[in-house]
Formats: sequence, structure tokens, C-alpha cells
Amino acid sequence: MKLGLRLLQERAKSDSFWWPYIANLPETFTVPIFFPGEDIKNLQYAPILHQVNKRCRFLLEFEKEVQQKLHTVPLVDHPFYGQDVNSSSLGWAMSAASSRAFRLHGEVPMLLPLIDMCNHSFNPNARIVQERSVNSLDMSVKVLAEKKIKQNEAITLNYGCYPNDFFLLDYGFVITQNPYDQVELSYDGALLDAASMAAGVSSPNFSAPAKWQQDILSQLNLHGEGAVLKVSLGGPDVVDGRLLAALRVLLADDPEAVHKHDLNTLMSLDVQVPLGPTVEASALRTVLALCAIALQHFHTKIMDDQAILGGGPPLITQLAVQFRLQKKFTIVDVMQNISRRIKMLS
Repeated sequence: MKLGLRLLQERAKSDSFWWPYIANLPETFTVPIFFPGEDIKNLQYAPILHQVNKRCRFLLEFEKEVQQKLHTVPLVDHPFYGQDVNSSSLGWAMSAASSRAFRLHGEVPMLLPLIDMCNHSFNPNARIVQERSVNSLDMSVKVLAEKKIKQNEAITLNYGCYPNDFFLLDYGFVITQNPYDQVELSYDGALLDAASMAAGVSSPNFSAPAKWQQDILSQLNLHGEGAVLKVSLGGPDVVDGRLLAALRVLLADDPEAVHKHDLNTLMSLDVQVPLGPTVEASALRTVLALCAIALQHFHTKIMDDQAILGGGPPLITQLAVQFRLQKKFTIVDVMQNISRRIKMLS
């Protein structure tokens, strides 16, 4: 937010050196904090709704804090030259910084005029090179071509290998067929019980694991104090390794067989049937059931979303519907992948 405040300060300064750059920044951004209420609902995905609400609450609270501090500041000392600083302008500043700033070598975020006009691609034709530290007076940043770029071809950079939550929240766009998109789930015994019933897998261990199973779940940080219960489906791993290992362990009834394998083996989908085909098939069927449950959390079907997009909705509605549609496609991709693996076991 420090960078955003500096941006607001320079925008308020009539003779700012950076005014030509600031004047060309978008007046509005397509990030969810600016979505109308109906389009926030259209996202239909609890994790991103939580993040949107969190950011909106922050802006409202920060507005009060800023206005309280500026209330008694004389105009001559006013850091924003008397201009009102409210949640709307703070939201603009935060969005401008998040959508255009770069972190090079893990250092503080910085705005790079012209360079920030490059769009994103997972297969970029250029990359950013920073020469010398930000503390150096002769520090420079360059964009170097990675391949031959044709005339009038867009210069692209890789913003990072992230799910669509990140791109929509910080940049205001959604990537179709994003190989890094994921669907978050909460690791919960009741959810696993429901999934196992739907999959026709009988196991009392999901909600009441044995002591040796609890010990392994603790190592996976899925049990005990301080456990991190967020797991995911999709992305390069297809199934969150911790979730997969937990299912394998909970469906096994031979602790000696389980203890023959390290956690990395139990967490890997590429390691075939570490605990035998019966346990593996049950674990994969449970994953399929979790996918089906995750799909049911959306209020609309894939065909409904495609019909809405085909009707040419407003841009913000299009983004919201495209976001939830890609989440559904991610789940379907996982289901197809897991189904193929189950067939290979039979």
C-alpha cells in the first residue's frame, strides 16, 4: 500500500515529474473490489469472495485511519495537497500498484513505466533483467527478447505461474485453460465422510482416524494444533499432495505397509499404487466424489455459463462468469485425469 499512497501523492501534485505516466494509467480497474454486488455474487466461489471482502474491509478501515490522521494537517503540509483520500481513491491506488508493480529479485515492488504495458503469457517472448541492486545509483531494468519478435507482435512477460484467483484479484483478468488454476477445499472429516459415501468407499477413519493415522496426518499438517486445512484440486499436481497422502493413509488398514513409504511417496500421484491397487482405487474414487461435491457448490452449470458468455454480457459480468467457468473446467479436468487412472487400475 506504500507504493499506492506514493502514487496518489504524485497524482495530486500538479507539477509531478511522473504526471505523463500517471495520466496514462487506467481511470478504473476490473478487479473484484470494484465489481457491482451482483457480479461479486456471480463469482460463486467462496475463497475469492473471502478475499474480496477482506480487501474491501481493509480499504474502509484504512480510509478512516488516513482521514483521522489528515483531519488536522494544515494545507501547506498536506501530503496529498488537500485532495480527499477515500476508499475509492485508495482502491484505485491499490489496484494500480498491484496490477502494474514488479518485484525483482524478491525486493520491494516498483513501478516500471512502459515495461508495465507488456501483457502476460505463460510462454512469453521476453523477460525482465535487473542490473545491480535497487540501492545502487546506476541500477537499471531492461526487457530482453527471448525469441524473434515479429513487427506489431505484442511483447509479453510471465507474471507468474498462479491460479486465476491471483490474476483476477490483482490484475483484473482471467486466463482460459490456465494450467495452474486450482479449486480450494477445506480438509474436513465430515466432507471426506460424505465423499466416501458418494464413492461407495466404506471407512470409519475419516472422522475418527486411528492414533498411527493421526500421527501421519500431523506430519502432513492436517491434524492437531496449528494445522493448515486448505487443500486443492487442479494445477500441475492435479491433486494436492497432502490430501492424496491423507486419503491413502486413512483408507489403509496396515500401518506397517504405510510406514514403509516416506511422505513424498505418499503425496505423489506419479507413484503408482504405493499401498496397493485396492487402497489406490478407493482413494481416487474419493477424489472423484470430492470433485463432484465441489461442482455442486456452484449455483450454475457449465452450459448455463457458456450461454451467458455467448450473449455478450458487460465486461465485469463476463469476467465473473468466466472465472467460475474456468474453476468448473479445472474440476472436470481433474475428474477426467483421475478417471483415467482408475481405469488403469482395473
